[in-house]
Amino acid sequence: MSITRTAVAATGVALALALTACGGGDATDAATDAAGDAADAATDAATEAVDAATDAASDAAGSAEGGSVGVILPDSASSVRWETADRPYLEEAFEAAGIDADIQNAEGDAQQFQTIADGMINAGVDALLIVNLDSSSGATVIANAQAAGIPVIDYDRLTVDGGADYYVSFDNVAVGTTIGEGLVTCLQEDGVTEGDVVLLNGSPDDNNATLFKEGYEAAITEAGYGIADDQAVPGWDNTQAATIFEQIFTNTGGEFVGVAAANDGLGGAVISVLERNGLAGQIPVTGQDATDEGLQRVLLGTQCMTVYKAVRAEAEAAAELAIALINGDQAAADSLATGDVSGTPSVLLEPQAIFRDNVQDVVADGFTTAENLCTTEELQAACEEVGVG
Repeated sequence: MSITRTAVAATGVALALALTACGGGDATDAATDAAGDAADAATDAATEAVDAATDAASDAAGSAEGGSVGVILPDSASSVRWETADRPYLEEAFEAAGIDADIQNAEGDAQQFQTIADGMINAGVDALLIVNLDSSSGATVIANAQAAGIPVIDYDRLTVDGGADYYVSFDNVAVGTTIGEGLVTCLQEDGVTEGDVVLLNGSPDDNNATLFKEGYEAAITEAGYGIADDQAVPGWDNTQAATIFEQIFTNTGGEFVGVAAANDGLGGAVISVLERNGLAGQIPVTGQDATDEGLQRVLLGTQCMTVYKAVRAEAEAAAELAIALINGDQAAADSLATGDVSGTPSVLLEPQAIFRDNVQDVVADGFTTAENLCTTEELQAACEEVGVG
């Protein structure tokens, strides 16, 4: 409407001047020149109005492109990272891109996982990002989503034989290798160059747990250590982990030199048993995820190391990939997935070993704060000693 009024008004002025020119002589010439100038002005005004409208329409279209993504996290019990790190980082990344993100947590329930997925698929999300609870239920969700034309990204855990479009995670064998090499370092620093080690693995239905074990078992045995016992913890359940390790301790008579625990939660369960037996800090125990609790134990010396996985980088990589898929930019998505895991195009990040002397690296990266870690006099002293602050 504004374009039409502008153009008509300018043209009307030009027409009036042209009619005045019919009087003849110098007046006619002057009127003719004025009419020409007015016509040019009218054309320019109309052109500018059209350009402005085009730009406004383009801006409106751009803001409407947003799209939506469904994200399903696995639980909030096996590791605090899912709610304290992954959720806020994903929310931040999608919000910055103008993507409507529906992020829900299955709380360890495979049926609830599938119910959430069905709801997201029926709502017509443009992409689905999942952390499976097991490969069977994960594969069902992937098949249902793809049948609806929705691309799926396996986040952090690969759904074995699930056929996800992409996979974003850390190099999980490398994570396991970092755990194993970390334990070997702790043992050798204590002058222990031989002996048997306990392997306390993650959930048997989590492919990551299999990859972690592959990495740390190889690193430990290649360094010349034996295996005293080797147990998996269903559902990464920390309470079950304590019970399982208590049995291992009883069965072995405590005759082992170290424990490769697959994450900080399991490591904490191990250390609780060692504390009851007066051995906390005397037998090296590993972990993973660089949780506040795990880092505090590393500072205090009851846990020898943990593995830091920059969750922000993982979440941002997954969000960038999802956004490319939502925008229909297959070339951009493919360019991001430079790796391959079991035939699935993958984005793989590298882990970092965290010992007492480099806990500050995790703080410096913004994953936690000194205030979160240095909460007691003993911890404050440890923080000051190693420069956490």
